[in-house]
Amino acid sequence: MVLDVAVQAMMLGGLYALFASGLALVFGVMRMVNLAHGDFIVMAGFLALSVIWAVPMHPFLTLIVVVPVMAAVGYGLQRLILNRVIGADPMAPLLVTFGLSIFLQNALLQVFSGDTRKLQAGAVETASLDLAGTTVGVYPLLVFAVAVLVIWGLQRLFYHTRLGHVLRATSDDPQTVRLLGVSNRHIYATASALAFAVIALAGVLMAVRTNFDPTLGPARLLIAFEVVIIGGLGSFWGALAGGVVLGLAQAVGARIDPGVQMLAGHVVFLLLLLIRPNGLFPKVSH
Repeated sequence: MVLDVAVQAMMLGGLYALFASGLALVFGVMRMVNLAHGDFIVMAGFLALSVIWAVPMHPFLTLIVVVPVMAAVGYGLQRLILNRVIGADPMAPLLVTFGLSIFLQNALLQVFSGDTRKLQAGAVETASLDLAGTTVGVYPLLVFAVAVLVIWGLQRLFYHTRLGHVLRATSDDPQTVRLLGVSNRHIYATASALAFAVIALAGVLMAVRTNFDPTLGPARLLIAFEVVIIGGLGSFWGALAGGVVLGLAQAVGARIDPGVQMLAGHVVFLLLLLIRPNGLFPKVSH
């Protein structure tokens, strides 16, 4: 039973880590919390659904369209709107992204109605493996592997490439970087494009795993926010650790009583926030 709970926690934690990675990236570079983050995850799921309606294909193949489209949306949104409100006042981006959240929910309701949707991925959804007497779903295992790969890729990008050095330098001292001839507006928009590419991946994988509707965004945001806080603001591997911790809390809660599954996660989040307010792996400047 302990092994089963641990495995379920890891599998759930992979999806949660994908939810949180984009949020951690944006906060790590721009010190900004996007309150529409969850709604953009849902938007990615609906975009994949629209692609399937237009050209019937496997949900995974829709990533060829969804990822670049969402990356372009992220770049344009940051360049045209969010860059105007980033500054000394942290309330300005919060208010703007809150407005975006309301707009997206209502726009999705108008276009797709309030019906619950789900993407069908075929046999991969029901396939399973036997691991030391514990049954592990192939799809949750795939999601966890994708989460590890994405976080590893982001870590490599930020700490072993020229773009990563510029992103981190802009995060640490945007004034000095601007004096060196680097456009902060472009760098922030590039970071947002990367975050939205991860959001696209999370949205499609979520839409295959579970039902979704236009009002699900705030719940996805809450999970992503808790994971980021648990792992440490701006830390990519912390996002994976936070996802697993939150998944473990929910898995244990579900074993006790399915009705307290989500409550167990919130309780653990609160306790960790009291014990380690900076998270398990807080971001450090370089």
